[in-house]
Amino acid sequence: MKAVRIAAPQEIGVAEIEKPVIKADEVLLKIKYVGFCGSDLNTYRGNNPMVKLPVVPGHEVGAVIEEVGADVPDTLKKGMVVTLNPYTNCGNCASCRNGRYNACEHNETLGVQRQGVMCEYAALPWTKVIPAGDIPVRSCALIEPMSVGFHAVSRAEVTDNTFVMVIGCGMVGLGAVMRASLRGAIVIAADIDDEKLALAKEAGATFAVNTMTEDVHQRIQEITGGYGADVVIEAVGSPATYVMAVNEVGFTGRVVCIGYAKSEVAFQTKLFVQKELDIRGSRNATPSDFRAVINCINTGRYPIEKFISKVVTPEETPDAMKDWSENPGKIFRILVEF
Repeated sequence: MKAVRIAAPQEIGVAEIEKPVIKADEVLLKIKYVGFCGSDLNTYRGNNPMVKLPVVPGHEVGAVIEEVGADVPDTLKKGMVVTLNPYTNCGNCASCRNGRYNACEHNETLGVQRQGVMCEYAALPWTKVIPAGDIPVRSCALIEPMSVGFHAVSRAEVTDNTFVMVIGCGMVGLGAVMRASLRGAIVIAADIDDEKLALAKEAGATFAVNTMTEDVHQRIQEITGGYGADVVIEAVGSPATYVMAVNEVGFTGRVVCIGYAKSEVAFQTKLFVQKELDIRGSRNATPSDFRAVINCINTGRYPIEKFISKVVTPEETPDAMKDWSENPGKIFRILVEF
C-alpha cells in the first residue's frame, strides 16, 4: 500500500509498505486524511532527536473503519468515522501509577517514537480508536492537536473569572483559545502573525496582541487593569515566549507550558517567588479532552475549515513540506488525503 515516508532530513516521498493484517483486538482503518504537525516538520528538518529515520509520520487522523477484529466490542462498526488516540502508556511508571497516562514516561507517539499512519490503511488496538459521530472525516484530522490545547486549559484550571493569555496561535494554541473561551474566560491571543490572530478571534479570543509590533507588557496591563493575566499558556516553545509567559502572568497566577524550548532559558527566578507562581507542564491529551473537542466541533460555532491551510496528495508532500519549512509562520495545518 501507499505511504509517505521521511527517509532522511529534507527527503520525503511516497513509499510502498505492507498492508497490515489485524489481530483479534484490533481495528483496520481506511485512512482518509492525516495532518502534518510540528514534530513532523522538525523530523523533516532533521531536528527531532526522538525520531529514528526512516519513519512514516502521522498521528492526526481522520479515518473510516474498514474491518474489526473478533474481540472488538460492537460499539465500533465498519463504516464509522473515527480519529485516533496516538499515544501509548506503559502502566508501570510514576505517571501511569498516578492515573495520568497521557504523561507516561515511556510514551511512544505514532509517527515519532514509532511508525505513524500516513498511509492508506492502519491497524490499531480498538482502545485507541475514537468515534467522531457526525464530524466530517476531514475535520477529524484536527481533533488531536486541538485536544492538546484543550488539555492545557484543564491543567491551568481556567474558570469564567480569569484572563487567559495564549502565546502562539497555531493549531494547539487555537485549541487552547477555544477551550478557554468555552469556559467563559476572557482570552488574550498573542502571536507574531496577524492572520493567525484574526483566526484566534474567530475561535473565541476577545483580544489579539501582535508580539512583534506591539508593546506586549503595556497591552497586557491595559487589558487586565494592571493585574496581568491570571493564566498564561505557552504554545510556542522558544526562550523568548517562556520568559514572556513569566513576565506577563499576574501575581499568584498560573503558567502552563505546552511547547518546549530546544535550548536553555534564562529566567528572573525572583518572579517565581515574588509572584508565588504555579508553573505547570502540559503533555499530550486525555480521552476526555478528545471528547470535549468532538463536542466543541459538533456545535458548529467555530471556523474549523479555516484551520486547514491546504490539502495535498501523497505525491505532493515534498513540495508541501519544503514550502512549510520555508514559511512556517504562514501555515496552520497541511492535510494529506488518501
